[in-house]
Amino acid sequence: MLLRALERAGHVVVEEAATDVIALAQAEGVAEPWTDPGFVDAIVTLQRRRETQAVGEVVFFDRSPVCALALARFLGHPVSPLLREELARTESRYERRVFLARGLGFTPTAARRISPEDALRFEAMHEEAYRERGYTLIPIAPGTPAERAAAVLTSITEP
Repeated sequence: MLLRALERAGHVVVEEAATDVIALAQAEGVAEPWTDPGFVDAIVTLQRRRETQAVGEVVFFDRSPVCALALARFLGHPVSPLLREELARTESRYERRVFLARGLGFTPTAARRISPEDALRFEAMHEEAYRERGYTLIPIAPGTPAERAAAVLTSITEP
């Protein structure tokens, strides 16, 4: 996994929160927690807590509030005041570059129950959300996690 390879290279990483929010809700008997309008806010809250605990010169985030925006749109949920606040807060905090790992494939899990076609649509919604917010998208070609990590690290050291 790319995030693990960056971590092994000595960088601070922040895990995505959605999988853990889903797993907790499912453990509590909620089969499809993503249908709850508060689902995205639960993700934003956990992601922000993880972000505030991350300290390092360079920190890699598996997801950001812009991903939560794409998720809200994908699920047809409204953009909540909490998500709006988090988007505004991070506009000046995050560097305006996003690495997009290509060719990851798709494996359904208990937390990820969408079709391969919907996964592609969701990916496109992420790209659209980042572009409309002014981020530079940097594609990372298919390869091993170590090769992908090397591409990311090369990108951050180039002027």
